[in-house]
Amino acid sequence: MDTTQESYLDLFPLDAIVYLTPDSENGKYFLDDVDPNKVYVLGGLVDESIHKKLTLQRAQEQSLQTARLPIREYMVKTTNTKNYHSETLAINQVFDVLSTYYETRSWPAALKAGVSAGKGYRLPDAVK
Repeated sequence: MDTTQESYLDLFPLDAIVYLTPDSENGKYFLDDVDPNKVYVLGGLVDESIHKKLTLQRAQEQSLQTARLPIREYMVKTTNTKNYHSETLAINQVFDVLSTYYETRSWPAALKAGVSAGKGYRLPDAVK
């Protein structure tokens, strides 16, 4: 991983950038693979209630393709007292998911590594 103060918009072609947002309107478009030829932008917002859909809006303003992690495709909602379910993850959680997937090529393993039980999702019993 490299870091820089320069904007990703100045460093990479638009068609190589995928902005990861849980609000991706490409409802059926979830991240099904990590492409080493793509650049993945991880948003920097943690407060999901105040800034709802801000990362999606930012990606749309920049004409970038968006994707979301395949949480609902591989995990199921848990029963909890607060009826709380969230696909919004902190940056370190998203990074853990992506790096684990890249190493294992297994979404269940990757999601287990990055999606905490407090998000209201778990892997189905059949998938460990």
